[in-house]
Amino acid sequence: MLAKIYTEAAFENLFRLNRTVEISCLSDGAAPALYLRAMDQDGGNRTEIGELGEFGLIDRIASQFQQPHAAVVRGIGDDAAVLQTGADHYLLWSTDTLAEGIHFDLAYMPLRHLGFKAVASNVSDICAMNGKATAITIGLGLSNRFSVEAVDELYSGIRLACDRYGIALVGGDTTASPKGLVIHIGIVGQVAPDRIAYRSGAKPGDILCVSGDLGAAYLGLQILEREKRIFLQHPEMQPDLSKFPYLIERQLKPEARVKMVEALEKAGVVPSSMIDISDGLSSEVFHLHRHSGVDFSVFEEKLPLDQSTYDQALAFNLDPGTCALNGGEDYELLFTVRQEDWEKVVDLEGITAIGYATEAGMGMHYISKAGNVHPLKALGWQYGNAQD
Repeated sequence: MLAKIYTEAAFENLFRLNRTVEISCLSDGAAPALYLRAMDQDGGNRTEIGELGEFGLIDRIASQFQQPHAAVVRGIGDDAAVLQTGADHYLLWSTDTLAEGIHFDLAYMPLRHLGFKAVASNVSDICAMNGKATAITIGLGLSNRFSVEAVDELYSGIRLACDRYGIALVGGDTTASPKGLVIHIGIVGQVAPDRIAYRSGAKPGDILCVSGDLGAAYLGLQILEREKRIFLQHPEMQPDLSKFPYLIERQLKPEARVKMVEALEKAGVVPSSMIDISDGLSSEVFHLHRHSGVDFSVFEEKLPLDQSTYDQALAFNLDPGTCALNGGEDYELLFTVRQEDWEKVVDLEGITAIGYATEAGMGMHYISKAGNVHPLKALGWQYGNAQD
């Protein structure tokens, strides 16, 4: 239904158009398409978001804002914003959005597991700042496909994660969604000012470390996607996941590395830089490189892989090292320590040194088991696969 017609004078400052602009409202309540249509037709000057990528888009947005408030210690650009509250600790604040069909597939992701994973992935962001999570809010966009019982199941996983990590659910919001499920999580935490870790503190000579093992979540996803394809072709067949318990768990129910943060504190070590691994090891190394102004060398033979990850990669004709580098969703901690702190962490369970930082300009390198030096490339998850 045509709602109104405005002449070009009403919008020339906003759209810079030399024609009459129509505002149309669809009968089903959809928002007017004026702005997007006008931008598309304004001389063909359109930049696809995929050309910038997720982090290029964030940089573009951040460049339009300043942080004038005295309470803002660190704004856009880290795993969490850092605020000064006047207490003896900093407040950490982060948000995340998960959209069905982009971040999860309910064909094989149980709602309870989804609730747990949504919380755990956000707790991981607080861990990446060397902090402790304290509270979350949950916003839901629900289509009419979801029942009250389905929402209960989702929140049972959220409650399980809250209990596991000792955090409180303190609020949220619910709204209708025209399609699927959208989850928005806000999380707050705290950290002492002298223990906070940013992405920007690495120096040449620092040792690059990772917690746990890598690549398992990616292989778990490949197994689930394979079983989904088989089921769609042969609905009478039931998936058999009993042979892959570790890989499936790492994908469906990852753990935030709260214990690692506690272990580092007990050892008296503050990482010189830190980030969690959500988009893939290689992408996260590039974040540390970019924010710290140093280069890195990463060694293939040092990458920690569980035996089941290694075996399944070969079964899929995949290179195990590539799975570790680019798989993503490991939610391990990637961090650097000064050389003088290495003796304090070398015996901590679950820490592996995988490389070191070098002077800027020396290059980002990946050294194979054979000793060959290759350019390190960020090939983890990239924005731009979704289509409207």
